[in-house]
Amino acid sequence: MSETALDPVELEILRNQLEGVAEEMGQTLIRGAYSPNIKERRDCSTALFDADGRMVAQAEHIPVHLGAMPAAVEAVLAEEPGPEDVYVLNDPFAGGTHLPDVTMVSPVTVEGEVLGYAVSRAHHADVGGSTPGSMPAGAREVYEEGLRLPPVPLVVDGEINPDVMGVLLANVRNADERRADLRAQIAANERADERLGDLVADHGIETIEAAFDAVIDYSRDRMTDAIAALPDGTYEAADVLEGDGVTDDEIPVRAAVTVDGDRVAVDFSGTADQVPGNVNAPLAVATSAVYFVVRCVTDPEIPPNQGCYDPVEVSVPEGSLLNPDPPAAVVGGNVETSQRVTDVVLSAFAETAPDRVPAAGQGTMNNLIIGARGADSFGYYETIGGGFGGRPTKDGMDGVQVGMTNTLNTPVEALEAEYPLRVERYALRSDSGGDGAHRGGLGIERAVRVEVPASVSLLTERRRVGPPGLAGGADGAVGENLIDGDPVPAKTTRDVPAGAVVTVRTPGGGGHGDPTDRDPAARERDRADGKVTDEV
Repeated sequence: MSETALDPVELEILRNQLEGVAEEMGQTLIRGAYSPNIKERRDCSTALFDADGRMVAQAEHIPVHLGAMPAAVEAVLAEEPGPEDVYVLNDPFAGGTHLPDVTMVSPVTVEGEVLGYAVSRAHHADVGGSTPGSMPAGAREVYEEGLRLPPVPLVVDGEINPDVMGVLLANVRNADERRADLRAQIAANERADERLGDLVADHGIETIEAAFDAVIDYSRDRMTDAIAALPDGTYEAADVLEGDGVTDDEIPVRAAVTVDGDRVAVDFSGTADQVPGNVNAPLAVATSAVYFVVRCVTDPEIPPNQGCYDPVEVSVPEGSLLNPDPPAAVVGGNVETSQRVTDVVLSAFAETAPDRVPAAGQGTMNNLIIGARGADSFGYYETIGGGFGGRPTKDGMDGVQVGMTNTLNTPVEALEAEYPLRVERYALRSDSGGDGAHRGGLGIERAVRVEVPASVSLLTERRRVGPPGLAGGADGAVGENLIDGDPVPAKTTRDVPAGAVVTVRTPGGGGHGDPTDRDPAARERDRADGKVTDEV
């Protein structure tokens, strides 16, 4: 811990500079990546950690990565990396989230001293496994989902380790694309080393170390103040997942949120035991969802770092849906179960902070994976936006990513240029937002024609019960998946012939408040804009 004191002006300057390093890492990764999933959709995150493994700054990218990056750094620190090493990992049981999310951790050294660690995480469009895209519905073990990497040195003494790179590329589809994306991650980490070195040259190493401590303390102080403003008490909520890809049985998720002074504890006792299918979520994923919700209901402007999360405790029984034992399948847990955890914890907070919590959003990432096997293999991955829940003072947003993902869509032009796919329809879904004083946002319909024989995987939720309204608002519409016009299950993997059309209709958001309180002028705008077609 540094003893150098910073005045408020110095703190604000250095905080923004450190966050700027993390943001520039992300820009480097996005610009350098080859796959549309990273360069177009920006399905990646970057962060800076101090020498003790505490998160100092994170770029505002993917919420589901919030709680897992510290776990990845902890796992790499146990390997005692050298000053010019870069470790790679994706093991969900050793700091990862699910196998497609590949993380790189490297020391940042200045004047021969390890000052901190640079971390980049990116969703790779394929990491091997039983199906193209590495997200098979119905997987029962993590081994079916792709290559599992504990922390291993991809770069040693500044040079790429050809043995590790060779093993990695031999076990994935489209190895050239994977190589390019991995090199982009290495470049992002190198950019952190450069920029942190510039800051040390400008301010001195003692001042930068002091800034690490100060920004963490600053976030902690702001978070404890925000939590202390909430009423003390225990607030409970529950919901279900619609099957695990193996069975259609409902899977309960329960949370008890306790606000006690300036601390929050979230207990998931009563949540289901781990299940045979792939909706199990590693503990880091559940933690990420809780951190995200706490930031939303307190002050989203609090800088995301270790101090922001110190006042938050998460308890999950071992061997449960949210803390499974290996070799549980988990690829759907990261993308779908995380969304349900978000919904449940938000619902619990609605009792203590009703003016800060919206009705339920779409509650799913609507994962669509299309790929081909063989020499001409490709992997297209997309999470499709839907309805944001109606808010206490305004309508929900239409056709946006909700909850634990913060990605863009793949532009139609980029999708059709990169893959043997054609977009037949891409539009908002009229009548999908729940009615209320403030209407829920609309879902999306996206129809894609597959021009070659391919494998299609869908991992989706809210296909049986719509996103709940709040404070008297109506539920949002359920989603629907179709192949050539025929409904298919929420979680499925199918081989399709050339010419098949895959259609995903995403859920709308729940409405907020009594529908009779909706402004008549707003209803007229809804009709004029085509948001509703069934009102008179």
